[in-house]
Amino acid sequence: MPRPPLAREKVLDAFESIVIADGERAATLDATAKAAGVSKGGLLYHFGSKEELAAGLLERLDTLTTADLAVMAAADEGPVAYYIRTSVMEDEALDRALIAATRLAQGGSIAAAEGLRNNRRRWEDAIRPHVRDRTSLDLVMLLSDGLYFNNSLDVHGPERLVPHDEELSALIALVLKSTT
Repeated sequence: MPRPPLAREKVLDAFESIVIADGERAATLDATAKAAGVSKGGLLYHFGSKEELAAGLLERLDTLTTADLAVMAAADEGPVAYYIRTSVMEDEALDRALIAATRLAQGGSIAAAEGLRNNRRRWEDAIRPHVRDRTSLDLVMLLSDGLYFNNSLDVHGPERLVPHDEELSALIALVLKSTT
């Protein structure tokens, strides 16, 4: 599959950054074009409206999720451990797309909310065969959600809200012991 044009990606990157930093309302076409370093006409060539920008962002999220699921399926540590470990955000493309989609959903975007639910279902489907029952699946998913949420609060503050390194490995071992 050919890569999307660089200008299109720059526009999506700018839209994503504005949505994350300032919210959906601030991500106007003018602000997005300016942040991307393109003319408004250049933006409109790729995205005819703000709704098309949001749809492009959700398409990006879907593509990144598909890639993540492939890596998860091949992970030496197994899908459950991989999923929990990667729930601690590291400013990767997937993390940024998830945060931006969440901000869109919080702003009332039905498409973003549905896209997020669909992604969560896809991750559940990938994990389900590797846990013993529905309760174990819920434990893994909710732990991941909690790590992800607390990571968003753990912005160089005095408290450590998210376990890292050995602590995270010990948590993963405990979850694997109790879910398989």
